[in-house]
Amino acid sequence: MESRILVLDGNQRASLAAVRSLGARDLWVAVGESSATSMAGLSRYCSRMVSYPDPCGSPRLFFKALLELIEKHDISFLLPITEATTYALLLYREELPDSVTLPFPSTEAVEQLANKNELFRFAANIGVPIPSTSFCDNVDEGLRKLEGIDRFPIVLKPFKSKILENDSITSTRVLIADSAEDARALLKSHTFFSHPFTIQSFIEGTGQGVFALFHQGKAVCYFSHRRLREKPPGGGVSVLSESAPLDDSLRVSAEKLLESVGWHGVAMVEFRVDHNGTGYLMEVNPRFWGSLQLAIDSGIDFPWWLYLVCTNKRPPEVVWRHRRVRWILGDLDRLFIVLKSPTSKYSAREKLIEIFRFLKPGARTRHEVNRWNDLKPFWFELKQYVRALRG
Repeated sequence: MESRILVLDGNQRASLAAVRSLGARDLWVAVGESSATSMAGLSRYCSRMVSYPDPCGSPRLFFKALLELIEKHDISFLLPITEATTYALLLYREELPDSVTLPFPSTEAVEQLANKNELFRFAANIGVPIPSTSFCDNVDEGLRKLEGIDRFPIVLKPFKSKILENDSITSTRVLIADSAEDARALLKSHTFFSHPFTIQSFIEGTGQGVFALFHQGKAVCYFSHRRLREKPPGGGVSVLSESAPLDDSLRVSAEKLLESVGWHGVAMVEFRVDHNGTGYLMEVNPRFWGSLQLAIDSGIDFPWWLYLVCTNKRPPEVVWRHRRVRWILGDLDRLFIVLKSPTSKYSAREKLIEIFRFLKPGARTRHEVNRWNDLKPFWFELKQYVRALRG
């Protein structure tokens, strides 16, 4: 029987990359989103566009609608892209039909790595470097532990970026405090700190990631990239990146974590590498990443290979190529941020240089969304972008 794949979160760039990857292999691929239309749903490689309730509003209603879509379209392979849809599916995974493949390890294994409090305890036990960490169950405990901290800045890190509570999903974020006073104010002003969190030392250095595919606890392939430009400029989403050789020490740390829990599927392991070259663990995300298209262009087709290993087929040998990929609207946003910044932050000369760099991204740079053989997703994204500017 032909596989019928449903890729969720159709407005994500990683969803578009997955749809292009799988659809180009002549697989039947549907795209779902909580809106009627979506960027990935307009791809020439999408066979059907479907919608469902927003999982953040009600994970249960989302899952119920998904069951109906599975039955209606004979879906046999589910591919969630964001944490919200991933966690909602894992919560109710026992209710999925036996005929449906969900490419994840046990829910316990996901929880051990996705729950940052559990992750840092586990990492420390197996010898993976972590920042200096204090574990807190609630705000009161955090306020008490602040009394013993004399080095700033510090990082306040909720145990999850998406917290499921009372049939809704609450978004959290990592916060940096430059003083004890700042930290106290942040703890008191954000309700998600009523849940467990950590207080960590701030690691000066650069962010680096290891992207991996595992099959039943064994590594299939790895990928690494270098962020050339980010939005916002001080650190954030990659808007221009290039494939890079894999740092062996980071690979070893990622492999320790993923092998120890018998990982299955894809994972993104993030590190902060200090000036001495030590890679400190930041988090593990059990999902595809924003720069997925770069990995595919570089010869490591994660969505296709994930599908192959989950259907008991052997992926091809890795043939790595150096590539550079640009998300042009994200890069344009970044340029606007720089140009609007005061001259105390970016001088007139530095702003002119940034304009030149935007206009000349480098030889053989490919665009992530706008591709000549599949332009509808870009026109959709551009319309949404212009609407937001007017807005």
